[in-house]
Amino acid sequence: MKILVVGKGGREHALLTAFDESATETELYSFPGSDAIAEIATLVEVAGLEELIAWMKSNAIDLCVAGEESYLVTGEGLANLCEREGIPCWGPHFQSAQLEASKEFAKEFMLRHGIPTGAATGCADIDEARAAINGEYPTVLKFDGLAAGKGVAVCPDEASAEEFLNEVLVERRFGDGRLLVEECLVGPEVSVFAAVVDEEYLIFTPARDYKRALDGDLGPNTGGMGAVASRQLVSQEVLDQIEQSIVKPTVAGLVKDGLPYRGFIYFGLMLTKDGPKIIEYNCRFGDPECQAVMPIVGGDLAEFCFEGAKGALNASLLDFSDGWSVCLVRASAGYPESSRSGDIISGFDEVDGARVYHAGTRKNAEGAWETHGGRVLAVVAGGETRELAVSAAYAELEKVTFPGMQSRTDIGTFNF
Repeated sequence: MKILVVGKGGREHALLTAFDESATETELYSFPGSDAIAEIATLVEVAGLEELIAWMKSNAIDLCVAGEESYLVTGEGLANLCEREGIPCWGPHFQSAQLEASKEFAKEFMLRHGIPTGAATGCADIDEARAAINGEYPTVLKFDGLAAGKGVAVCPDEASAEEFLNEVLVERRFGDGRLLVEECLVGPEVSVFAAVVDEEYLIFTPARDYKRALDGDLGPNTGGMGAVASRQLVSQEVLDQIEQSIVKPTVAGLVKDGLPYRGFIYFGLMLTKDGPKIIEYNCRFGDPECQAVMPIVGGDLAEFCFEGAKGALNASLLDFSDGWSVCLVRASAGYPESSRSGDIISGFDEVDGARVYHAGTRKNAEGAWETHGGRVLAVVAGGETRELAVSAAYAELEKVTFPGMQSRTDIGTFNF
């Protein structure tokens, strides 16, 4: 089976690794890919999506998998272009991907279908946003469009809110777009992923990620400094509640609204005292949650996604470990405000009993690995208990080093 994965980061490295380890014999490709991905997949060098579609058609690609979210809403949309040319695509259509591309679209969808969520007001400028906040703190501010996981701020006071409002609505850090002022929900967070095929779905192993840069959930927001995954993360009772109040009505809402969906969907949830409520949707696997979840997914992921893209959800192709998986991110100097490239990475050969997924790395002229981005890599290890998985992951993380590296020391040790 010829599979092409679209994207270049740690999530795509994890997905391609899972496809490579599937029972189905695979021939893997990636666009745009990375030096690390090139070790397990052939990189496709084309100018853009239209050229990529033509390349896939001429090379008889069996399955296109959307890893990175931006391609789902670029131009006509990756899945739409694939459908036009008869290429099975594991990823939703452009119109369905607005659940991630527009926070306001997603909020209206949630309210329309009675899905528990926080109250929110859409704002076009800073004056409207100030009026919507109305002096009530803490408040949550969300840029309406895609922002690589950095377009959300939980503001405890007026000063922090003004700083973010200025970045988003005056300086336009993320480009043009509206802003959502949202009720601040309180409780433990959990990420639930599901594979959706039309009106059917399969829930994967729940995960919890750590967005703040510093220990104790302090410091600026990031794309994710680590994650844990386990079927023990939430009780079966809570998972059933999430399925009945959020997952099931979301899938039914997609069908009712005529929004075609075949692919992964991410539910970012808050477990409030009033029950689970949804914070946001992502229309693909999360990052770094994907790196935590993939090692505990067994079976034939390649065949599962292939059949799903063609309209059949075959849950019997997959199984899920009952243990724990812990993902630890190493970030470069300056992250998240900036990133430093060119620092030599050492220790890959010393890692034993853990996986290393590359995100922001490259090989230099001498063939050595060096940093090339904000979040550089992730080390992932498992265990029967959370404590064993945390211990194993940190033991292996210590072996991979580079100048200026940043990592949290408390991933998997709190919020349980």
